[in-house]
Amino acid sequence: MKLTLKIWRQSGPEDKGAMKTYPVEGIDGDMSFLEMMDVLNEQLIEQGEEPVAFDHDCREGICGMCSMYINGQAHGPKRGVTTCQLHMRSFKDGDTIYIEPWRSKAFPVVKDLVVDRSSFDRIIQSGGFVSVNTSGNTIDANATPIEKENADKAFDAATCIGCGACVASCKNASAMLFVSAKVSQLSLLPQGDPERKSRALNMVNQMDEEGFGNCTNTGACSVECPKEISLENIARMNREFLKASVSKE
Repeated sequence: MKLTLKIWRQSGPEDKGAMKTYPVEGIDGDMSFLEMMDVLNEQLIEQGEEPVAFDHDCREGICGMCSMYINGQAHGPKRGVTTCQLHMRSFKDGDTIYIEPWRSKAFPVVKDLVVDRSSFDRIIQSGGFVSVNTSGNTIDANATPIEKENADKAFDAATCIGCGACVASCKNASAMLFVSAKVSQLSLLPQGDPERKSRALNMVNQMDEEGFGNCTNTGACSVECPKEISLENIARMNREFLKASVSKE
C-alpha cells in the first residue's frame, strides 16, 4: 500500500508549524496506525531527517496516549477505538492522510503531534480522589453494598482513559465529558460521598481555569470517544455542580 501523509510539523511551542508531505510505501493493511508511523520514522531517520514526534505507550487502547487527529477525526475514522487500535486496512492504496495534533488552548503543542495534557492532571488533582481511612479500622470495599445499576454506571464512567479526544472533537474545546466521567465515577459510589460537593465544585472550576470551553450540546465528544462515554455523565455532573453550588456554605 502506498500512501501520502500530510503531517503537522512543529519544532516547539513557539514555532509557527506547518503541514509537510511524506510519501510512504510497503504499508500492510494489518499494521496499526502507529506501526505505519514507525515505518515513516525509520524512513526519515535513514534519510537523515528528524522523525515525527508522537505520543504512545501501551499500544493496547488502555493508556490514551496515542492522541492524533486523523483526516479531521479524533483517533481516525473508526468508532470506539484509539489510534493504536486503528488498522491501515481502514484506508485505501493511494490515499492521502492528514495527521494533526489535538487543537485546544488548554492542550498546547509541545512538538509535532505531541501536546501537553497536564491540564487534565490538574483537574484530577483538584477533586478526583476519595477519603481513605488509615486508622486501622478500615472497611473492605467489597463489604459495602452498592446497587448494581450504580456500580455499572460508575464502571462505565471509569473506562475514560483521559486521551482528550472529547476536547479535540468539540468546537469549543470543552472538557465536559472527561470531567463528568471522573465526577460520575466517584459520585455514584459511597466511597466518593465525603467529597461529593467539593469535588464537583473544584473540578468544574479548575476546568474553567485551564481554558476549556463550554459544552456545545452537539454530542461530538461522545461520538469520537474511544470508550464511548455517555453524555448522561455531563447531565449528572451538572446536577452535582448545581446542588453543590446551592448548598455551599
